[in-house]
Amino acid sequence: MSNTHSVIEKNIGLMIVLIVIAISFGGLAQIVPLFFSEDTTEPVAGLKPLPALALEGRDIYIREGCHVCHTQMIRPFRAETERYGHYSVAGEQVYEHPFLWGSKRTGPDLARVGKRYSDEWHRVHLNNPRDVVPVSNMPAFPWLFDGVLDGSQTAEKMRALRRVGVPYSDEEIAAAKDQVAGYSEMDALVVYLQQLGTLIQQKR
Repeated sequence: MSNTHSVIEKNIGLMIVLIVIAISFGGLAQIVPLFFSEDTTEPVAGLKPLPALALEGRDIYIREGCHVCHTQMIRPFRAETERYGHYSVAGEQVYEHPFLWGSKRTGPDLARVGKRYSDEWHRVHLNNPRDVVPVSNMPAFPWLFDGVLDGSQTAEKMRALRRVGVPYSDEEIAAAKDQVAGYSEMDALVVYLQQLGTLIQQKR
């Protein structure tokens, strides 16, 4: 055995190959079972695909880089749940493509921000964050008031999501353009923010 160890330790290439094999087996042992667990593959009770306007708001959220500074993942630790609410559950994210859990918090986690503030608060905050949080280092997004959605691509987005398992109905897709056209990008983003994390509330 000691001779085998000596051969491996002196051969960097062989050691790298064996390390990769060991890590691969360990990773598979942790990851593969998740594909068969209801906790990670089944939607939580009441979960529905994002309505057309919220779907557009999500795309604006991604476009403006909000996910770079704000996570949507509350970890199951007391310090996290007392500040933000119930920890994040995989079943909330089964219709998310891509999911936006993230790992970096320049700003607070937004996983349960829905309904915590009024629509007007969000509008003021997004227009100029320092109007409501004087020490905020978040950039302002005033142009969102000027961008007007026409809904021309919304139905196509829904069809694409349906191909990867999001259960949009034909009726929802057909009505998408009318539900989006004429709203501002600010309207859409606020609608998206207001539904985040509202299905699961912290138990007191």
